[in-house]
Amino acid sequence: MTAQPRPFSRQRWLIPVIVVVVSLTVGIGLLARDLYLRPEAAPTEPVVSDSPTSVAPEEQPGSPAVEVTPDVFAHPQYQSVRQVLQGYFDSINERDYPKWTSVVTRERAKTKTAAEWKKDYQSTRDGSILVYRIEPGAPNTLRVLVAFTSTQDVEDAPVYLPEACIRWRLVLPLRLESGSWRVDTTEGGTNPEHERC
Repeated sequence: MTAQPRPFSRQRWLIPVIVVVVSLTVGIGLLARDLYLRPEAAPTEPVVSDSPTSVAPEEQPGSPAVEVTPDVFAHPQYQSVRQVLQGYFDSINERDYPKWTSVVTRERAKTKTAAEWKKDYQSTRDGSILVYRIEPGAPNTLRVLVAFTSTQDVEDAPVYLPEACIRWRLVLPLRLESGSWRVDTTEGGTNPEHERC
């Protein structure tokens, strides 16, 4: 009597398929976990200081990071203000007009075309930026006292102070626009303090 072949069994194929599926699932899970747990770039901690960091003349204008005083660090609007000012100074240092228009009010953006703005800041580098104080202004406005150093080609410096390195101290007005703080136009009577480095 000859042995009859056993009928094809689905169970025989089920086990290898389950092993493959489980292996793939575990492998994908481990890969996802590795990517998820991969250390990200550490967020930059704000520098809190009472005075601008001094730098050697050849290192002017200094760090482009916006620093704040302890009083500003304790202010409820600190994070938003620092963020918009960082974008403002970064846009100048990077010669990025679209970025500049994203951090200033619509009214201020209208004051300069892209060509005018690029010409005004063609050689400017800002650094040693320190926010001293944040004060409330009219409704939905803030007044921010900030000091910074700018370097530029002498021919691009203000006509009243034709220097390659200038220390500025001024009040920047901020306005709440579309739910975000933005740098507003300065008032006509505002006279920034400035001196040669």
